[in-house]
Amino acid sequence: MKTLFNFRNLLLAALLITGYTSLAQTTSTTKKEETMKTYLIERDIPSAGNFTAADLKAISQKSCSVLKDMGSDNIQWVQSYVTDDKIFCVYKAKNEDLIREHGAKGGFPVTKITEISSVISPATAQQ
Repeated sequence: MKTLFNFRNLLLAALLITGYTSLAQTTSTTKKEETMKTYLIERDIPSAGNFTAADLKAISQKSCSVLKDMGSDNIQWVQSYVTDDKIFCVYKAKNEDLIREHGAKGGFPVTKITEISSVISPATAQQ
């Protein structure tokens, strides 16, 4: 009886060690995924506030085409704000270089890139 008990414990220990080793190998070889950060991009574009709906549509289509080629796992456009002489864009990207690459491929100026560290709104006051 004692031999059967020891054998069962030994078998259980072997199974646990095998499972743990398998898990450790899987985790250690898995590539760490880079998370996307949120950025505010400032683009100096003279007379941007005078763009027509057709102009803005064409710019949007060009941007979306470039983004599709770059892959949504790397960079995503959230939205943009058009002012008199600038366009401010909010993007999610793995790094700033991808935003510069998007600008270069699309022909969009990139004047300044700022990583957004926090977002607040009127709802923040209620929390």
